[in-house]
Amino acid sequence: MSLIAALDPPEGVDGVGWCVNLISSLGNVPKGFKVGLPLVVREGVRGLKDVVSVMSAELVIADLKLADIGYVMSLVTKAVASAGVNTVIAHAFVGTEGALSELSRTCSELGIKLVLVAFMSHPGAGRVMKKAFSDLLSIVKEVGAWGAVLPATMPEVVRAGREYLGSSVKIMAPGVGAQGAEPGDALCAGADYEIVGRLITRAEDPLKAAVEVVRKQGERVRECRGL
Repeated sequence: MSLIAALDPPEGVDGVGWCVNLISSLGNVPKGFKVGLPLVVREGVRGLKDVVSVMSAELVIADLKLADIGYVMSLVTKAVASAGVNTVIAHAFVGTEGALSELSRTCSELGIKLVLVAFMSHPGAGRVMKKAFSDLLSIVKEVGAWGAVLPATMPEVVRAGREYLGSSVKIMAPGVGAQGAEPGDALCAGADYEIVGRLITRAEDPLKAAVEVVRKQGERVRECRGL
């Protein structure tokens, strides 16, 4: 099971209620849930705690894409950890000294998994990130990050990342569905998890959509691995 459901409530709804209803309807189909910055800004840490309280998934991810000095990122991580989050996502480009090295220590002390963005899934990401890709991957390894974010929309980037990082670093791949990647594409390229949002959360029947994503993932992986 390699599905992470991204919970980004639309405008004009009760964000906490929307997330709680989705989590309840999806049950144990996803391996994890990812909560983004829009929910935290709208509902605060208290609202985040209410959302996390109904999760039983292995991965409870705060995707805030932290990009600041270590002191500030550590403060934010401590706040979301108090809400029950066990994984945080930060940007690799801020570097190690005075930034990610401090965040990594904070995560270790709190028992939080640190995941670093090394390449994003939108078309414009390549303008800068392609040039810095090897440096960003080296930072992932240098700080001992648990995982890296690489785009499902660019399987060749996932392959390169897997080759560089080896098997010990988990790869999460966003971009399945609304951004154009198909379920299973990133898994075949070497990702451990695919992050899926609107394809599931905006479906008429989210549970049915999630089950279908998992089915397609399995079918695609069996095909590409010749199983």
